[in-house]
Amino acid sequence: MRTRPNYLAGLGSLVWLLLVGLPLYVLVLATLRTRSDYSTEGPLSLPAQWTVQNYLTDLSNGFGEDFLNTLTVTASVVGIVLLVVPPLAYAIVRSQGRATGWVFRLFLLGLAIPAQAVIVPMFYLISKAGLYDHLIGVILPTAAFCLPVCTLILTGAMRDISPELYEAMAMDGASPARTFRQLVLPLSKGGLSSIVVFAALQAWNGFLFPLILTQSDSTKVITLGLYEFQTEHGVDVPGLLSAVVLSMIPIFVVYLFARRALVQGLMGVGGK
Repeated sequence: MRTRPNYLAGLGSLVWLLLVGLPLYVLVLATLRTRSDYSTEGPLSLPAQWTVQNYLTDLSNGFGEDFLNTLTVTASVVGIVLLVVPPLAYAIVRSQGRATGWVFRLFLLGLAIPAQAVIVPMFYLISKAGLYDHLIGVILPTAAFCLPVCTLILTGAMRDISPELYEAMAMDGASPARTFRQLVLPLSKGGLSSIVVFAALQAWNGFLFPLILTQSDSTKVITLGLYEFQTEHGVDVPGLLSAVVLSMIPIFVVYLFARRALVQGLMGVGGK
């Protein structure tokens, strides 16, 4: 049986493609032209002369060091989250004690506290600890603000594991640590992928903590490096957009390979 084509859906898809594709077209095209060409011909015209000099200039002007600093912060935050959240979520799911329940509620309370509300005491604490203008001073608060959401996501994923599987492991004489390694972690891959992507996004796009807790060029990250393209004489739009493209590539690759696990993990929030 032949079905009639859905012209309305096709039209909607075309409109959506234009809405998504036009900004990407303008973004990538602007990075392949000179600043004068962009100013005179406008953002939608084809370049009079194609060039990749904007990317080379960005990397030679210190943006490469900003990139490495951001990569260090991101990898460290993800490492802390993976070290703390899985055993914490496992304890919350399996423990029946009141103390564990209160710890979980305390973490949920962290969802209601924005970073802007605690930036002044955070600055004072980091300064007194001697961590000001060091990457570790950015890594620790960034990881701390990732923990509540990551704990909620992974707790929901672990609650979806059937109780019968826990009972089977207990009947085999497995200890809690062995159950955690051989049962919980393999069945929580979706949740683990979700918290990795979430923590990486938070760290890679972080702006407030690097702005307040660092000041030297050696500890500058990508989000602060983008400021350098704005001068008293205007903004180098092609140079700025080429830096934006460079900063997008790593996190886009991570999301491209983990998007399915991310969606599955978020759907599991709250458990059954």
